[in-house]
Amino acid sequence: MEFDTIAAISTPMGEGAIAIVRLSGDEAVGITDKLFRSPSGKTLAESASHTIHYGHLVDPETGKTAEEVMVSLMKAPKTYTREDVIEINCHGGLVSVNRVLELALRSGARLAEPGEFTKRAFLNGRIDLSQAEGVMDLIRSKTDRAMDVALGQMEGRLSRLIGELRQALIETLAQVEVNIDYPEYDDVEEMTLPVLIEKCTWVRSEIDGLIRTSGQGKILREGLSTAIIGRPNVGKSSLLNSLLQENKAIVTDIAGTTRDIIEEYVNVRGVPLKLVDTAGIRETEDIVERIGVERSRKVLKEADLILLVLNSSEELSEEDIRLFEAVRGMDVIVVANKTDLPRKLDIDEVRSRTGNAPVVTTSLLKDEGVDELEEAIASMFFEGRTGSQDMTYVSNARHVALLHQARRAVDDAISAAEAGVPVDMVQIDVTRAWEILGEIVGDTVQESLINELFSQFCLGK
Repeated sequence: MEFDTIAAISTPMGEGAIAIVRLSGDEAVGITDKLFRSPSGKTLAESASHTIHYGHLVDPETGKTAEEVMVSLMKAPKTYTREDVIEINCHGGLVSVNRVLELALRSGARLAEPGEFTKRAFLNGRIDLSQAEGVMDLIRSKTDRAMDVALGQMEGRLSRLIGELRQALIETLAQVEVNIDYPEYDDVEEMTLPVLIEKCTWVRSEIDGLIRTSGQGKILREGLSTAIIGRPNVGKSSLLNSLLQENKAIVTDIAGTTRDIIEEYVNVRGVPLKLVDTAGIRETEDIVERIGVERSRKVLKEADLILLVLNSSEELSEEDIRLFEAVRGMDVIVVANKTDLPRKLDIDEVRSRTGNAPVVTTSLLKDEGVDELEEAIASMFFEGRTGSQDMTYVSNARHVALLHQARRAVDDAISAAEAGVPVDMVQIDVTRAWEILGEIVGDTVQESLINELFSQFCLGK
């Protein structure tokens, strides 16, 4: 498969030590040779692959030096895209990096589309579609554990498991074909159906295992949307600041200080939490505060986890009880704050009103109890840990949807076989499951979906 030569800036825009302009394609080396001047006088085409070269870029139209650079030369096929790849390392800065990109485009390269380098890696067979999606997950990782999961997907952990499942199904289909091609042997169907049921049952159990990880995988990939709620002045903003270990929220003794939603990401035992500090939920005549309260109610409905903050130095109020009603049926951890003051809060009553939700006592003023809260969060969603290091997590919504579809197809095949449906009819469901699983790794996926997926990547990747 042949493509034109593309170029893009592969580092974030802004001031920095270096910036990189990447080129990929058959003309990548030739285009760079038009611009690059090495002190040795040797061209890149004459140089060995996987070497780096010092020199200057010269504007071919004016003959003036445009930049001092280091050029990394990587010749096909042992490159990210399996094409010739050039990476021009120049000084970081808007003017310098844009000048280098402009020279490359004027010399014959085309500006790359978002994700086009990774798309070429997929189309040229270096990685499959799930590995390509793992690249984007790696870039967006917010914790070390999320990064480990993305690396596992990039390295083909999910691909290999999907390959094993598809292999089991294709072997089953081969058995079915024998039955269809040689119907004169009466015992073939008797042999085929038990094998089909056995293999499909194994595939179904493996798919179920992957689906079970999807909740944890989604959390690792996207973060756990966590709403901090409570009536005014119980310590919500102090809790946000304690988890972030910096003063992001204004903390005062004045009720209604938090007027808007404050969102921040924080790493809690490897779990990325998208913390949302809400305005205190209460009835108020203040128009601005009322808008904040309404936004808080909306956040509450969309949250994966609720941190309900109470004042342990006060008895439950009517406002607290209304909050218990608002979070009924949700995943809740109660934070009984201000334990540095004499306790008046009845913990047993709190548990009875929240369905025995975990209760953590804290004194945020003295920075006490935060470790226990983090442990409670990790325990609620990951049984105290973020899973085995070698576990295959499914974190992509597309993958999860396809796994559910494949499971239904395998279920249909097993039910049909157990009901004595002719084996050639059962074959249809098995084939459908095989094709659906193929969509995960890109073996049976449409071009329009490929284009849509890679358009979500950043430019230059």
